[in-house]
Amino acid sequence: MDILYICKTLEELYPDAKCSLDYKEDWQLIIAARLSAQCTDERVNKITPALFEHYRTLDDFANADIADLEQYIYSCGFYHTKAKDIKALCKCLYDLGYIPDTIEELIKLPGIGRKTANLIMGDIHHQPSIVTDTHFIRITNRLGLTNTTIPAKVESDLRKLIPPELSTDFCHRIVYFGRNICKAKNPHCPCPFFGICRL
Repeated sequence: MDILYICKTLEELYPDAKCSLDYKEDWQLIIAARLSAQCTDERVNKITPALFEHYRTLDDFANADIADLEQYIYSCGFYHTKAKDIKALCKCLYDLGYIPDTIEELIKLPGIGRKTANLIMGDIHHQPSIVTDTHFIRITNRLGLTNTTIPAKVESDLRKLIPPELSTDFCHRIVYFGRNICKAKNPHCPCPFFGICRL
């Protein structure tokens, strides 16, 4: 397959694609990303305005009462664990005084895995990143770009294929494509990749 054709086609479909989580401060993206685990970005975006209005700084989150924090995020699911992670995460970031800029450092933070670490690297630090969410894994398999659903292996496979300078936007565009066209159930076929899709 021609990876540059796929990149170019996605760019034509979604020229303004960006992270679908709403945030103003970089640290807010990290919190929103933690909330998005096993939850839709749409749901996260509904609760974060009130959350970020109530807790306005990292220090506010670091000193938050867990029960109070849970009330703001309960509709995202797994709110007990997420509240503990967010409080601990913000304490770490406050103590550090900066947002780590390597995958290795980021995954040491409470509640941060490789997927979120890659999101931070791409959208905050503007470094090449491969965010292996469910849309990304499904679609890259359908397009024959990888033969696995193991996130770390998908990331490794795609890093070898996608030009680094295109990788962050590519990931955002795949999310749009997955939500609008190449859905898990009832995908809108045929699509621009009909000739190379494995479906």
